[in-house]
Amino acid sequence: MTVDFHVHSNASDGTMSPSELAARSAGFRAMALTDHDNCDGVAEFMGAAAEHGGMRVAGVELSIEAGKGFDKFHLLALGVDIRNEALGAFLSRILEGRNERNVKIVENFRRIGIPMEYGTGRAHEDVLLYAHGDVLARPHFARWLMEHGFSSSVKEAFDSYLAPYSPRETRCYEERYHPSQEETFRIVHGAGGICVMAHPKHWKNEWKSAGPDFASAERELARLKEAGLDGLESMYEANTIEEDIGFTRIANALGLLKSAGSDFHGANKPTISLGMKVPDDFIAPLLERLGDCVGVVGG
Repeated sequence: MTVDFHVHSNASDGTMSPSELAARSAGFRAMALTDHDNCDGVAEFMGAAAEHGGMRVAGVELSIEAGKGFDKFHLLALGVDIRNEALGAFLSRILEGRNERNVKIVENFRRIGIPMEYGTGRAHEDVLLYAHGDVLARPHFARWLMEHGFSSSVKEAFDSYLAPYSPRETRCYEERYHPSQEETFRIVHGAGGICVMAHPKHWKNEWKSAGPDFASAERELARLKEAGLDGLESMYEANTIEEDIGFTRIANALGLLKSAGSDFHGANKPTISLGMKVPDDFIAPLLERLGDCVGVVGG
């Protein structure tokens, strides 16, 4: 069957509207909208999805503390009640931290002679015009750089300016606020959702070139399960076959739910296609668990 539990709309850093994604998912067994740090597109997505059948899941992707010895932990909160007050306050705090980071990034660009503006209303220079909602993310900065002649692609913009590994003389990257693992698990569970680690291959920077250390990952994932982690995105569009197999084995060994996601962003990641084909028995436990969540329609 075809599913996708990791999809972004233009409510964060994707390029398709929630309604367009719902239409593109016709024939899917299930899809989740998981925009970064906000649920602003979920109501539109769920409403538009009703006419296309299948299970539709309210979600959000959160960047949280990675843990000692790790570099990046993205959590997919699936099946959440977007009306939950504690979740709303939590997302507002994260958005505030993101905005504080964005001010610093713009200051860095101006320091190296790139005339970027932030919230000034000057149409040509204002990077905020590239965000469709409240979330201004690095792909929006990349689009600004492309359209103003400072890079030829999103990848070049990240490599030159927007990544932790960008050259020191042009690096404009800044870290942002990351909530703790324990608080995040508690908030997501309190909102009726499921906590799934996204793209575990990105948990450590060195794994991008050397490949994952599955033994190290399994040890830490066992601890995270005890702390409240429910599942693992063990099938991921950018995984190798060996990575799919390795992370699926870990999920099975630890009793974690198994998820599958493309990390679709539309034109911002043009090589990634929407939808993941998975065996029925692979995804059945997650579908069953999601059936009990408030933030799910269809079945």
